[in-house]
Amino acid sequence: MSTGGLITIAGGDTPPLTTGREAAREAAERELAKPIYHQDEPGLLQRALDRFWEWLGEFFDRASGATPGGTVGLIAIALFVVLAAAALWWRLGTPHRTARSADALFDDGPRSAADHRAAAEAHAAAGRWNEAVRERMRAVVRSLEERTLLDPRPGRTADEAAAEAARPLPAHADELRAAARAFDDVTYGGRTADPDTYARLRTLDLTLERTRPILTDPTP
Repeated sequence: MSTGGLITIAGGDTPPLTTGREAAREAAERELAKPIYHQDEPGLLQRALDRFWEWLGEFFDRASGATPGGTVGLIAIALFVVLAAAALWWRLGTPHRTARSADALFDDGPRSAADHRAAAEAHAAAGRWNEAVRERMRAVVRSLEERTLLDPRPGRTADEAAAEAARPLPAHADELRAAARAFDDVTYGGRTADPDTYARLRTLDLTLERTRPILTDPTP
C-alpha cells in the first residue's frame, strides 16, 4: 500500500513496514546490480563489435544507395581503388625505398673495381640478379674512382655517384641515372632484377672503360 510517498507492507499480526520511495529505489538498484542478473549479457568487447558491424552495415547501405548502380556499383568502385593502389605499389616499390635510398653505395670495406666485377659475374652465373646488379653498379663507381673521375668518398649514394659522374661523362648521363635507379630499386625498393637489367649495367661498365672523359680546365 502506498501512502504519500511511502511504501507500506503489512501482513498478519506483523506491524506494517514502511519504506521511503528513495530507499526502495536504491535497494532495487543494488539488487539488480548483482552479477547473477547480468551473467548472460554480452561483454564489453562483444558489444563494441556489435556496434561496429551495425555501423559498417549502415555505412554500406548509405554508400550503395548513393552510388550509381547500387551495391554492384559500390563493389566496382572498391575494386578499382584496390587495383589502383596495387599499380602504385608496383610502380613505386615499397615505402622503404624513399626512406633508405640515401644509404651508402658501398656497405663493406674498400674493394677494387675488378673485385666487384668478378663478384657480379659470379652472381650472374648463378642467376642471382639482384646481387649481380648491385655489384656491377659498385664496379662502375669504383672504376671511376680509380680513374680519378670521382673522388673516393665514403657514404656516397648511387644517385650522387651518377650525378657526379655525368659531369665528365655527359654523353652517358641518362645511362648512369638509369643504373643508379636500378641499384636503388633492387636494394631498397623491393624490386627483382632480371638478366636484361644486369646486361645493361654490364654494357655501361665496359663502355665507360673505353670512354674518354671531358675534363674542364681549372679556373685561373
